[in-house]
Amino acid sequence: MRKFAIAEADAILRRTPGVLQSLLVDLPDVWLHESDGPGRWTPAEVLVHLIEAERELWVPRMDAILRAPFGAKFSAFERESNFNRARTTPVQDLLTEFATLRSGSLHALRSREITATDLFKTGIHPEFGPVTLAQLLSTWTAHDLAHLTQITRTMARQYSEAVGPWRAYLRVLEPAAA
Repeated sequence: MRKFAIAEADAILRRTPGVLQSLLVDLPDVWLHESDGPGRWTPAEVLVHLIEAERELWVPRMDAILRAPFGAKFSAFERESNFNRARTTPVQDLLTEFATLRSGSLHALRSREITATDLFKTGIHPEFGPVTLAQLLSTWTAHDLAHLTQITRTMARQYSEAVGPWRAYLRVLEPAAA
């Protein structure tokens, strides 16, 4: 297991918009607006979720911790906020919006000149209680990777039956957990 390092996180966080652009731009709607089961998100919904998280979670919570390092309380985050935008806004527009927001977030992260001591400062998560800045920033990075995995898994599962016997070799096509 790795300990959090800003430079390593930055290497992932700055790539996410480009990965999403490469993966989602100019795709037929079936790839963007189908989920892999009831209550599961479509790739376009995941993208909207990433936009909302970029607006409301990472930098606002980072700044709250840095301003009030002894228990800054985080507001709750509605994970499915603005999902209607997934159907009403062109994916290219969502991708551009996410890239712009991410660029600003990374500028904010770099400009704060976070020290090793800062990484141990805490905020109060509404569900988990005390969390450190290092945990928040690590989660931001893992969150990106988790949602990239979610998008590709959802897309792959559109062909669960079409692959025929090869399904036995494609773990990504295993049924979604309840």
